[in-house]
Amino acid sequence: MAGKPKLHYFDGRGKMESIRWLLAAAGVEFEEEFLETREQYEKLLQDGSLLFQQVSMVEIDGMKMVQTRAVLSYIAAKYNLYGKDLKERALIDMYVGGTDDLMGFILIFPFLSAEDKEKQRAFIVEKATSRYFPEYEKVLKDHGQDFLVGKNFSWADVHLLEAILMVEEKKSDVLTGFPQLQAFKARISSIPTIKKFLQPGSQRKPVPDDKYVETVRRVLCVYDGMKAN
Repeated sequence: MAGKPKLHYFDGRGKMESIRWLLAAAGVEFEEEFLETREQYEKLLQDGSLLFQQVSMVEIDGMKMVQTRAVLSYIAAKYNLYGKDLKERALIDMYVGGTDDLMGFILIFPFLSAEDKEKQRAFIVEKATSRYFPEYEKVLKDHGQDFLVGKNFSWADVHLLEAILMVEEKKSDVLTGFPQLQAFKARISSIPTIKKFLQPGSQRKPVPDDKYVETVRRVLCVYDGMKAN
């Protein structure tokens, strides 16, 4: 019997958080090994565990996988969260790609100066409300289903809920004017596996703080950009 997936990353969100979300949505228990020192990272490199010298890295089904999108695609396919056919998979990929773009604006936020954070906060809200949320609102309204793709819960739904909650951390009333997304958020949040992940004490990580930023920079020796992927 295969063991639990093991996640190698920092004790914080970053790129790994979407992997945590998807495993949790699938009801899969996982273990984590947190990178806290440069020596831990260098050992993974020396062991040949990090293709392209990158984290996040996930040990799953005898593989050591990097490249976050590849890991997510594998998990989605393995646990039937990737649509019923090729067309649905293409739609899921498209929606996840759009959500990824929005998340990218948020992932850099903790590493900015105080002045730049305020500018980025406004930028995130503007992009969410003018470019991304209107499209998802229209998708949900036009097809009249509970989920983004077809009639079944998928990776696209998990990813969008994660993004919505991230943007709400920047502006709590950001869904004002998006009734379909408000209903979507309530529906997806009530799915038992998701509801459990949203409870205190789960492996969901909090908003990144200064300690997380300092750890990432120290371990990766990066001070003017991000190397973690």
